[in-house]
Amino acid sequence: MRDLNQYEVLNPSFETKLLEEVEANHAIIEISPLMNGYGHTIGNALRRVLLTSLVGSAITSVKFADSDHPYTGVDGLSDDLLNIVLNLKQVVVKGDSDEKVNMMINVTGPKVVTAGDIQVPAGFEIINKDLVITEVVTDKVFNVELEVESGFGYRMAPEKAKPLIGQIDIDALFSPIATVSYKVEETRVGRQTDYDRLLMDVKTKGTLTPLEAVQQAAQILAKQFTQIYDPVALDPSKRGLDQRKFDPKEAKIMLLTVEELELPTRLSNALRRAGFKTVYDLLSTQKSVIAKVKNLGSKSIGIIEEALATHGVKLED
Repeated sequence: MRDLNQYEVLNPSFETKLLEEVEANHAIIEISPLMNGYGHTIGNALRRVLLTSLVGSAITSVKFADSDHPYTGVDGLSDDLLNIVLNLKQVVVKGDSDEKVNMMINVTGPKVVTAGDIQVPAGFEIINKDLVITEVVTDKVFNVELEVESGFGYRMAPEKAKPLIGQIDIDALFSPIATVSYKVEETRVGRQTDYDRLLMDVKTKGTLTPLEAVQQAAQILAKQFTQIYDPVALDPSKRGLDQRKFDPKEAKIMLLTVEELELPTRLSNALRRAGFKTVYDLLSTQKSVIAKVKNLGSKSIGIIEEALATHGVKLED
């Protein structure tokens, strides 16, 4: 095996390109030439992030006009509610906002109801519109309210002590990725034949292209690795907390993470992506600046202020 060259290690010159479009939303991505051994290092890391860490949208709850329990049947429909819920879990939603939104199906039979019948707000789109949800076999009205949220990976339906009347919470698969695999082949650069050629086989659900998915995964990994050599310190003295001369109780509040504020997931995700990790980050920034964070609005700022108020602090005007 050839010894690794210091210049190559610190100055990688490989390229990433779309090698082959297998079908819609399914492609082979080539990353090459990589130094020997780096094919598996990069391929395995990208695969794990692609499957677990890309943000997507999914239906998280359903409310039927005629029933509040998934195991009941409804006259005039070809399916019981359990099968309808299972079909709704397969609906692929594309959205440009982290806000929780409401969608609706309101049709009159006889009719085959598909995902294309879902009424969506501005900024959202149903990708697999041909997906059959159920069939209305009589002239009844089929009315369903849907809640859509954004998140990572897979989330089990919450077990609420006091569920909303008529609302059925469902498991949500947020990941925009259908399948990912990779393989590493040998390639050559000049006379050297021991370089790696990484081939990523990526299939998405249609909310983004395979190449976009790989690029997003790489950005996530880059931020994780940056935290190793250029960390964002959580020590109060390194974050400037001593300049405000907080007492121990105040310092503890300042170091609360945005997740510990018990904000809705969509808000904590948006704040995290914008670089706000703690209460101190929020209080060190004017409200008008925070309001400009992507996917935050006046309603979101109000929710954040309410959460901060429970700890006795408020945003700077």
